[in-house]
Amino acid sequence: MRVFLSMIIGLLIIAIISILFTQELPSRVKEDVNMATDDSADLQSREYPEGRLGEVIRLGETLVKETSIHPMTRPLVGNRLNCTSCHLDAGRHPKAASFVGVASAYPAYSPRESAVITLEERIANCFLRSQNGSRPVIGGQVSVAIAAYITWMSRRTPIEMNPIAPLGPNHLDMLDVEAFEPDIVQGETLYVDRCTDCHLADGSGSEDGPPVWGDHSFNDGAGLSKVAKMASWLKVAMPPDDTDLTDREAIDLAAYINSHPRPKFYPNNKTGPLNPSR
Repeated sequence: MRVFLSMIIGLLIIAIISILFTQELPSRVKEDVNMATDDSADLQSREYPEGRLGEVIRLGETLVKETSIHPMTRPLVGNRLNCTSCHLDAGRHPKAASFVGVASAYPAYSPRESAVITLEERIANCFLRSQNGSRPVIGGQVSVAIAAYITWMSRRTPIEMNPIAPLGPNHLDMLDVEAFEPDIVQGETLYVDRCTDCHLADGSGSEDGPPVWGDHSFNDGAGLSKVAKMASWLKVAMPPDDTDLTDREAIDLAAYINSHPRPKFYPNNKTGPLNPSR
């Protein structure tokens, strides 16, 4: 009889423990558990802080997504590109010019500017080149908001200044362009077969894809105007739902895209102190 009672009591204790451990965790505890075990880029931006800082970070995300149309940034943009045209998923994409960790690399020496630059200055120079426009004021609402957003995305990344170039920990892995002789004819075939649905035959873009050459695309001072940079980006970013380009295909496609005319980079016509021509 005692053995039977002991078994019953033991089963009851196990049942009670099971119930306790399967109860819904309080939301704050669940969030802490998730924050400790999930380092995804989505988590990096899921919960913004309260107050003024959160407002500025949210503004930064909005400006990244709506750069060419938002009233605060539209006057600074000279084409139809948004930051998300290159920094996919508002910079959350793990490989396509990810924002995650970028803030940890700044201040950094930039060979292009021959100067040590801050994150805000790097953002401002993107407006000059990739958006063929003018630099926002350093310390102004636009540059501060976008810098705050990128910094929030980078908040779990250890500071690791890069002495060679202003590159974050998730920067593009560059393809070996020298391994292949770019074939523009083959690149055209690839473009017609795989890119025209979104970017159109004349490269002017649509609602589904930004302009890739012509007056409304990035200028020839932007990083993607270089075949090596464009090919490396295409390799990890396109097509968006099925990135299956081979190295050779990415290089051929990049060579074809960059064989077309695009705006010239005239730094002397822009505003701001860091406008070298190279």
